[in-house]
Amino acid sequence: MKKKELAHIRKQFKLDHDLLSIYDILNVYIMKENNEIYHWEREPFGLVEREKQELHMGNFKKLLSGELDQKLFELKFLDDSAEVQDPSRVLLHQALVTGDPEEWQDLMLLLVEKMLVDARFDRDKVVTFVRGQYYRPTKSRNDEAEESEKDEMFAHPFILCSLNSTEVQKKTLIFDYVEREFKYNVIVDPVIKLSTPEQGFFYPSVTDNYSDVNRILYCAGKVNDPNPQFIEQVLNAEQTVTALDERAYFEDIVKEIAGEQLEASTLAHVYENIQQVIEDNADAEEPPRLDFKDVERVLMASGVEDVTAEKVERAFETVIDDRNYEMKASSVIPKFTSKSIKIETKVATISVSPQDLRYLKQVNHQGRRYLMIEVEEEVMVEGFTLSTETL
Repeated sequence: MKKKELAHIRKQFKLDHDLLSIYDILNVYIMKENNEIYHWEREPFGLVEREKQELHMGNFKKLLSGELDQKLFELKFLDDSAEVQDPSRVLLHQALVTGDPEEWQDLMLLLVEKMLVDARFDRDKVVTFVRGQYYRPTKSRNDEAEESEKDEMFAHPFILCSLNSTEVQKKTLIFDYVEREFKYNVIVDPVIKLSTPEQGFFYPSVTDNYSDVNRILYCAGKVNDPNPQFIEQVLNAEQTVTALDERAYFEDIVKEIAGEQLEASTLAHVYENIQQVIEDNADAEEPPRLDFKDVERVLMASGVEDVTAEKVERAFETVIDDRNYEMKASSVIPKFTSKSIKIETKVATISVSPQDLRYLKQVNHQGRRYLMIEVEEEVMVEGFTLSTETL
């Protein structure tokens, strides 16, 4: 899945959108005390009250927010095994193609049962499923063509799941306008926290603008915090590596090869060369990845000294224990077009973009260490222009 494919799906989740149809919604309430389904209800989404529709749509948009490999993870299903009863790949595909709302409902309840195995909840939970379809252009729009926009659209059926916590409402003091008195208000009904989904999924994923039933988009509640138990036991999918993990791999590999110290300009060249790989493969079906040969080429082109194929291969085996591991290029560098690098010192915190690292140097002057920043313009502090000293 590419960023633009994910962005297209996100854009559809709004009420009264002509490129999105949601057919049914299923809400399942789970009690924390006994880990059992307390209540469930299914109804056509179109018959749900408008205010409830808006709350649910806000929940779905929140679930699908975030960056790929940080909060959203495209996962491959594990190979079907005799040890796995009712593989999720099979359940979800059956649910996707059935036109029977009751069959879809029963399949989703089977999926909820998988969520309850060996699970321990600190609060009551609500699992929400919706089924529907969204439309996507099959080709670029030609304004001079006679076909309408609808003729150029292709329907993508989908299932979305959101897992949300509940919380008990606080005791409050209210004023009754009619009786003109202050009253103590106790509401025992729990509140479903739709604004902060804990996790969920969108099925199927998308590959090259086509639905990919062999992959699923897992949505974590927090950045770089996927739930391994949910991924493996509930979705029966391969475990994922976060962008944060892969950046740590890359940093440790470079340290193994070049040591702990690098000049800022050299690091800037490393990031620039990786960004060039990303840009050169922007239209590829799969996001570009870096193996040990690619890392060797990047480091050599960036001016890192004493780089050899043997040293890079050995570093991969030392850090990752897999010489053939491939890292996503987009995961190993900070955001290239923003001030995504923070340099924290006792005196100040400085934010800089990867490409502007070349303007920084750490220098030693008269026994003291300084961080030197090359600037083209006069530096202003509280309305005053700083005087310039010559070292």
